[in-house]
Amino acid sequence: MINAPRVSSEIWVRWRVRLGYPVALISFVLARPTPSSLTIGTAIAALGLLVRGTAAGHLCKGERLAIWGPYAYTRNPLYLGSTLLAAGFVVATHSWSATAIVLGYFALFYPAVMRREEQELRRSYGAAFDDYAARVPRFWPRLTRAGSSGGATGPGVRFSWECYSRNREYESLLGSLAGIALLWLRMHWRG
Repeated sequence: MINAPRVSSEIWVRWRVRLGYPVALISFVLARPTPSSLTIGTAIAALGLLVRGTAAGHLCKGERLAIWGPYAYTRNPLYLGSTLLAAGFVVATHSWSATAIVLGYFALFYPAVMRREEQELRRSYGAAFDDYAARVPRFWPRLTRAGSSGGATGPGVRFSWECYSRNREYESLLGSLAGIALLWLRMHWRG
């Protein structure tokens, strides 16, 4: 029996980003937006941006384990927000083919990337991460907040525009606005 080589987790991270652009381009080409698909899709995408933005404002990388804000409901609010954002875009495209491609992309990359990042957090924060992981689900959020700030103060406990900016979350906002604008133009170009 031949053992297949194990794919490095670093490769998953690199290819997730590299393939995201062609997936978006193909989805745009396949798009057949309608006024209602764009309206509903934009609302879902806006919810995704809100989740991502809130998460980015609570994530101060390298300073402490993020367990406040949306991180008290899910360990991966950035990926939850990205999923909602992508769902909004595929609804806006009004294309089953684009939906299938985006679903495949997310199913292939995101579980592996989340596991890899959790391994890094476990190495960095040890028992504190294990305790957090035992209380907070990996992806689908809890309905109630897990724990409290325990009297902690500083970056990450409350939303921070500095953390939001440092995480360059404004790029997601600008890219999403451009994507929605292009889909609106595509709808009008089609006639």
